[in-house]
Amino acid sequence: MDLKDIGFLRLHSQLVTCQQFTSPEKVVDYMGAMQAQDFSGALWSIGLRTKGATVKTVEKAISDGKIVRSWPMRGTLHFVASENLRWMIDLLAPRIIAGSAGRYKQLGLDEAVFLKSLKSLEKALADGRQLTRNEMYTSLEQAGISCSEQRGIHIIGHLAQLGYICHGSHIGKQATYVWLDNWLPYVAPIPREEALRRLALSYFKSHGPATLKDFIWWTGLKVSEAKEAIQLVRDNFIEKQIDGHTFWMVPELLELKRNKGSINLLPGFDEFMLGYTDRTLMVEPKYLPSIVPGNNGMFMSTIVINGRVEGLWKRTIIKNKIEVKFDPFQVSANLDKRAKKELDRYAAFWGEKVVQIQTI
Repeated sequence: MDLKDIGFLRLHSQLVTCQQFTSPEKVVDYMGAMQAQDFSGALWSIGLRTKGATVKTVEKAISDGKIVRSWPMRGTLHFVASENLRWMIDLLAPRIIAGSAGRYKQLGLDEAVFLKSLKSLEKALADGRQLTRNEMYTSLEQAGISCSEQRGIHIIGHLAQLGYICHGSHIGKQATYVWLDNWLPYVAPIPREEALRRLALSYFKSHGPATLKDFIWWTGLKVSEAKEAIQLVRDNFIEKQIDGHTFWMVPELLELKRNKGSINLLPGFDEFMLGYTDRTLMVEPKYLPSIVPGNNGMFMSTIVINGRVEGLWKRTIIKNKIEVKFDPFQVSANLDKRAKKELDRYAAFWGEKVVQIQTI
């Protein structure tokens, strides 16, 4: 095993090349958390890891409260299994909130504003109501709380990180918000050490081979906390030293045989790219600016061949038909034919038909 094998092994750990579960909630639970600011992309991230999944399968898991979208880590939207949200927030959110103090001050958001907002939204979301963002803003404005200059979304995010609200179902293309205790079954708090153990176990099982730095990046934990978490689970994994880096992974990965020629079409913000601090193990550094144009934080959808990012792809749905454009980094013969199996799976997930494929 060497560095060139890392991407291939991560695809396996992440269930991209070895779907093990038939339910979205088991996939999300296994993954620990899946980045989800791009909602449709996140649906495909879950779907491509789930045996026989369609978009309706994943949407039902959301509407049934089996998986939930919120801000449990890094101040970024993620999908997590519903039973994991509260303990993840308890463990990870305090540091996020502390790090936001400066921004809150700039926006004039203090404890009095947050408390007033909490009372307003608790009333607005009573009786199981689901409100869109604009409806949430209206409720706040009616209570005399300005939502201008991003105050509204910071209020919502803060209350979510305190465990009061989370995302509910989608209404058409609009996300909704719900009162968390009305939406999800009660789950008793767990000790901090157990939370660290669960987080590390989930991450290195689903993202390995991965390093301490990767784990710190993914969770937002302090270095000391991350090291403590690894010590709690180290008997479940093996250490592998490669080029001065220590990787942690499940032992079975050492026996895995490479499946040459495999092609995967991943959405932007997929865990394959976002789950690690050093992405050069999956893509040549010179191509990173193409994946994140202008370094603006917006990740493009990627073509992954044998565990390496080899290009970009886009899809457009027009009148129930999917048009796909491939943009490989280098000339790749018959890419459309080689990707047919993956395209068929993608089309089946959305219940549409791929009618046109263009290679740029």
